[in-house]
Amino acid sequence: MRGKETVRDMVLSLAAIGVVAAGIYLFGIPHDEGAKGSGVKTVDYRVELDTARRAAPYPVAAPEPGSLPKGWRATSVTYRPAAEPDGALWHLGFLDQDQEYVAVEQSDGKPEPFVEEVTQQARETKHTQRIDGEEWVRYEGDKYDALVRQEPGVTTVVTGTASYGQLTKVAAALTEKKG
Repeated sequence: MRGKETVRDMVLSLAAIGVVAAGIYLFGIPHDEGAKGSGVKTVDYRVELDTARRAAPYPVAAPEPGSLPKGWRATSVTYRPAAEPDGALWHLGFLDQDQEYVAVEQSDGKPEPFVEEVTQQARETKHTQRIDGEEWVRYEGDKYDALVRQEPGVTTVVTGTASYGQLTKVAAALTEKKG
């Protein structure tokens, strides 16, 4: 008779553990319903933007927080001071309302390898586009498309999986400032 009690006790213990685990999952772990299951966290980039604008040797480009359409969210931000041969690097990534990726990338390093890296080997096209009086060159790639602007001392790239329309919205929203 002792063997049956052991199996019964084990089953009851497992059931109790299952109930506790389900309770912790349902009530103890926050679930972000607005993220559409993407699991990607939203970041506030204001502090990093201010820091980069003070430290970078070029005017750092970024949309002012809140200037992009509703549903856009910043998901990544980094600034790395100058390091040979890449130069100072600025990165700001977003997901648009359709969960397409858009990034603003800047560097004062060598333009060709920088553009190749951040656009995932997108190729320059013959097409240019004027956005807020500035000339941008379109790049097309298997993974990312991009808009690229080269100026003395800095290359600015708006790239990602989003359409050229979305890339253009970000390029038009950029404000360049030196801290």
